[in-house]
Amino acid sequence: MEVSIIIPTYNRAEILRECLERLLKQKFIKDEYEIIIIDDGSTDSTAEVVENVKKTSKIPISYHYQKNQGQGIARNYAIKHALGKIIVLLGDDMLVTPDFLSQHIEYHRKHKSENEAVLGFIGWDPRLEINDFMEWLTNGSSVMGMFGGHQFAFEKLEGKKYANYNFFYTSNISIKRSLLMRNPFDTRFSSYGWEDIELGYRLTKKENLVLHYNPKAISYHYHPMDEKGLADRMRNIGKSAHLIHAKYPELKKVPAKWKQSIFAIISSPPVLWILKKNITLYYYALSKKYFLEGLREGI
Repeated sequence: MEVSIIIPTYNRAEILRECLERLLKQKFIKDEYEIIIIDDGSTDSTAEVVENVKKTSKIPISYHYQKNQGQGIARNYAIKHALGKIIVLLGDDMLVTPDFLSQHIEYHRKHKSENEAVLGFIGWDPRLEINDFMEWLTNGSSVMGMFGGHQFAFEKLEGKKYANYNFFYTSNISIKRSLLMRNPFDTRFSSYGWEDIELGYRLTKKENLVLHYNPKAISYHYHPMDEKGLADRMRNIGKSAHLIHAKYPELKKVPAKWKQSIFAIISSPPVLWILKKNITLYYYALSKKYFLEGLREGI
């Protein structure tokens, strides 16, 4: 078998159903790929949804349930049991185009070295109404052309053929299984973002990772978001920053004291009030407020 698609999921039964239906309609040889779903402790109808999809599927679908332990443990389990030579890591709220798989595998057939991986493109699902927060969240260049949201930053890859470890987005990426078997996810990283970045950086240092970017390997993100979720997201990032800083101090993921002081100033109530006139700067400053709170909690 050539490809194993691995999808960790948690309480997203309905969008997972559409995710699977899209994967079953791939323009790819049916007996050359499988789908592995790791249910990370869902309490909704996820198991029933998967079972119903399996009944009509010509593609092998395996379902595994674990108590809520995080995506790293889920993915490591699936990688060990995968049959494909290529692992495609996909989010449970990602809706792919019909040639998604063929675009990933075309690159792997051209770039056969074990250390060569492929990053696909992620955009908002066209059915969603994109609010200001969602726009900011996926624009990593909105502030001074350098800083911005914390979800994706594909605008930085326009016209480029390669990406670095900062773009190790496990919502749409493919890697040789043998590489992941030697380099599993570090399960100590359980909060948003860090387990991806940590693995991408470790593969870069240890295996000389080459991350090809194929903007034609498209998945659409169906996940409406607003400012309400920013606090938890950034506090988790702040708390976990100490862990990645201890492992790789050269990355400076815990900012120096002088930089923390700047973040504290720009995220103070008076400055936030002023910045509300510029929504981009406001969200950036607000994210730093919650990040600093997480940093203090993580000490």
